[in-house]
Amino acid sequence: MPWSEEQRRLQSDRIRQRMPWIKSTGPRTDAGKNRSSQNAFKGGKRQIMRGLEKLIRGLKPSKSTSQAPARKASQ
Repeated sequence: MPWSEEQRRLQSDRIRQRMPWIKSTGPRTDAGKNRSSQNAFKGGKRQIMRGLEKLIRGLKPSKSTSQAPARKASQ
């Protein structure tokens, strides 16, 4: 069940009074730092997709290197 506007306001006031951001220090141990450094890791798929995109771009002829239209053979 969603919170009412009054409940949201009260929760917001409680959080502001408690100020949890003051005590937040982030990871302290090497293990914690290593774990938090992987928070944005997407599973390696992004790097694979970028590599494939570059490969595909390399296979497509660019406009500047495209060949002129074929000419009809003389009769």
